[in-house]
Amino acid sequence: MATLPVLPLTDDVLLPRMVTPVELDSATQAAVDAARTSGDKRVLAVPRIDGVYGPVGTVAVIEQVGRLPSGEPVAVIRGLHRARIGSGVSGPGAALWVESTEIEDSPATGKTRELAREYKALVRAQLQKRGAWQVIDAVERMTDLHEIADSSGYSPWMSVEQKRKLLDETDLTARLELLVTWIKEHQAEEEVSEKINSEVREGLEKTQRDFLLRQQLAAIRKELGEDEPEGAGDYRNRVEEATLPEKVREAAMREVGRLERASDASPESGWIRTWLDTVLEMPWDVTTEDNTDLTEARAVLDADHAGLDDVKDRILEYLAVRNRRAARGLHVVGGRGSGAVLALAGPPGVGKTSLGESVARALGRKFVRVSLGGIRDEAEIRGHRRTYVGALPGRIVRAIREAGSMNPVVLLDEIDKISAGYAGDPAAALLEVLDPAQNHTFRDHYLEVDLDLSDVLFLATANVVESIPGPLLDRMELVTLDGYTESEKVSIARDHLWPRQLDRAGLTTDDVTITDDALSKIAVEYTREAGVRQLERALAKVLRKVAVRNDRVAVSGTNLTEFLGRPRFFFESAERTAVPGVATGLAVTGAGGDVLFIEATAMPGEGGLTLTGQLGDVMKESAQIALSYLRSHDLAAPLDGRRLHLHVPAGAVPKDGPSAGITMVTALASLASGRPVRPEVGMTGEVTLAGRVLPIGGVKQKLLAAHRAGLTEVIIPARNEPDLDDLPAEIRQQLTIHALADVADVLEIALRPAAAEAVPAAA
Repeated sequence: MATLPVLPLTDDVLLPRMVTPVELDSATQAAVDAARTSGDKRVLAVPRIDGVYGPVGTVAVIEQVGRLPSGEPVAVIRGLHRARIGSGVSGPGAALWVESTEIEDSPATGKTRELAREYKALVRAQLQKRGAWQVIDAVERMTDLHEIADSSGYSPWMSVEQKRKLLDETDLTARLELLVTWIKEHQAEEEVSEKINSEVREGLEKTQRDFLLRQQLAAIRKELGEDEPEGAGDYRNRVEEATLPEKVREAAMREVGRLERASDASPESGWIRTWLDTVLEMPWDVTTEDNTDLTEARAVLDADHAGLDDVKDRILEYLAVRNRRAARGLHVVGGRGSGAVLALAGPPGVGKTSLGESVARALGRKFVRVSLGGIRDEAEIRGHRRTYVGALPGRIVRAIREAGSMNPVVLLDEIDKISAGYAGDPAAALLEVLDPAQNHTFRDHYLEVDLDLSDVLFLATANVVESIPGPLLDRMELVTLDGYTESEKVSIARDHLWPRQLDRAGLTTDDVTITDDALSKIAVEYTREAGVRQLERALAKVLRKVAVRNDRVAVSGTNLTEFLGRPRFFFESAERTAVPGVATGLAVTGAGGDVLFIEATAMPGEGGLTLTGQLGDVMKESAQIALSYLRSHDLAAPLDGRRLHLHVPAGAVPKDGPSAGITMVTALASLASGRPVRPEVGMTGEVTLAGRVLPIGGVKQKLLAAHRAGLTEVIIPARNEPDLDDLPAEIRQQLTIHALADVADVLEIALRPAAAEAVPAAA
C-alpha cells in the first residue's frame, strides 16, 4: 500500500506503460508539486469523466516538467501499474493524497496468448492501411502480453469510456477479448465509411468530369460555328429545379442526357426540346383549393342558370361528398379521387356548355373546354408517338396544361359526335380517361409518363344519348337537361340574355326596355325550341333594330312585329286535325321534343300500305303493327280493298324510334271511322299486336314540346307514369295527362265522340 497524490485526468485515461503529456492546471500542478517535493516523483493518475473519479487509477512517474511552445506548463508522465484507490489521507501541499493498493497482473493462459496474436494481427492490418510501418515494428517487437493489451491506449479510434473500461478490467484475458471485439467493430465501421466516401468521391468526380466535357463540347461547337440555341444548356438546371414526380424527373433527366449528346443539326434535338418544354409546362404540383361552402356554391349556380335543379343538386352532392372525405382525411390529391364524370345530355341551347363554367366557378376551380365534335383520330385523345413528325400531346394533356392545375373542371363538349375513323376510335381512347379505376395512371402516347387525372372533374355534353357509345356512357353518370318552360325562358331572357345583348349592342336600359309579355311572345311565337339560343338571337335582332333609331324605345307585345316581323309559329293542331285521319304525336329529336302530325288517307287501288317521310325501320314496323291491330279487331273494315297511304310530314328530319305506334293506330282508326282526332290531344307510346301500350323514353321532353305547341291533353303509356315526377309543377298543372295501358282506351279518349258527324273513309 502506498500513499500518493492524485493527478486528475479530465476526460482522459492513462494505461500502464503509456507515456503521455498532461497540461497543468491548478489541480494537476498541485499533484506534480507534491510528488516532486516528496522526492518520489510518483502520482496516482485517476481518470475524471464528467466530474466523477473512477475506482482504479494508474501509478505513474513524472518524467519531465516543462512548457509547450505556446508557453503553457506541461508534465510528461509514464504509467507503471494499476492501483485501486483507497481512503484519503493528509499530505503536504495542496494536493489530494490517497492510499493506493497495487493490482497484480493476472497470469497469462493459452487463450490469452491466442487472443494476443489475433489482436496483433488486427492492429497490423489496421496500421498497414495508414502506412505506419514504424509503429507496426514496435508492436511486432512486443512480447509482454500485458504490454500488448495496454498499448491500445494509444489508439486514436478508441473512446475515453472504452479506455476506462480497459483500466478497470483487471483480468488480462477479458481485456484482450474486449480489444478484439472493439477493433473488429471499428474496422467494419471503417469499411462502410470508406465505401460511402468512395461513392461520394466517384459521384463528385463524375460530376466534375461531365462538367468539363460539356465545357469542352461547347467550345468545340463554337469553333465549328454550331452555337447552341438559346436556353439549350439550361434544361438540366430547369429539370433539377422543377417540382416533378420522381418517375417524371427520371424520364426528363434521361432526355436531357440525350439532348446533350445529340447534335444540333439532328432533328431529334428539336423533338427532345419540345418534349422537355411540354413536361416542364405541366402543372405537376399545382392544385386549386375547392370551395367548401355549399350555400355559396348553390348561389353561384342559381345566379348563372334558371331551373336545372337536377344538375345543381348533383353538383352540390359531389361537393358535399368531397367535403366529407376531406374532413376524414380520405381525399388525397394524387390518389384515386371521387371519380365524378357527369354527362349533361339535352337539346341545343339549354346551357350545357355554360353550365360547365358555372360548375367551375362554384367549385373555385379552373375551367377548360375540349371540343370533341368531328374527332375521328385516337391520337387526338392519347397524343401522337414522338417518332412522328409534328407529334403533339393529346387534348387531355393540353387541357391540363392550359388550365394550369391538376384538378380543373374539363368539359368534353359534343361527346356524342365523335366517331371511329381509319386512325382508330377516339371513344375507346376516352374509356381510360373517364374510368375512375384507371385514370389515376393515364398515359399519353406523347408524354409516356403516368398522369394522374383522378382529381379532375369531367363534364361531358351531348345532344343525343343514343349516339354515345355504350361502354363510354357506362363510365358516366347521365344527367338530362330536357329544356325550359315558357316561364323559365322569360326569366332567363330577362336576367341573362337581355342584359348581355344590351352590352353587345352598346345600349343601356335608358335606351330600350322590353316587357315580359314581349319576351313570352318571342319564346312562343318566334322561337319555339327547347333551349334559348334562338331566343337570344331574336333579342339581338330586336336590339339591332333599336340601335338604328335615335329615340328611346319600349318593346312590348303590341309592337313586337315592328322588330321581328310576323310570328313564325302557330297553334296548328286544330287546323291539322280538323279532318279524319290526322293524329298529333310527340317525338324526341336532336333539337329536343317536337310535335309530329301523322296523316293517313285511303284511295282506290290495290290493297296495301304506302309509307312516306324520313322513316326508319322501327317506325315502318310500327305502321304495319298498327294496321294489323285494327284489322284484327274489325276496326278497319271500311278500309278493306283500298290503298292506304301513311305520311309523316316533318321535312327532311329522319324519324325513328319506338314511340309513334299509338299515334299511327289513332290516325288509321280516325280514317276508318270518320271521327276526327281531338285537336287538343297529343300522344306518345308504342303498340303491340295485342293492343298493349308499351313504355317509351324522353317523356319530359315530349311533354314540354306538347306544352309549347299549345296542347292541353297528353296520352302516355301507363308504365311511364313515374317519369312525371321529373316534370315541372307548372307544366303538370296546365296539362291533363292520361297514363293508359290499352289502345282501346287511347282511341276512346283521342277520337271525337261517335255522336258527332262522321264520314267513313270508305263511303
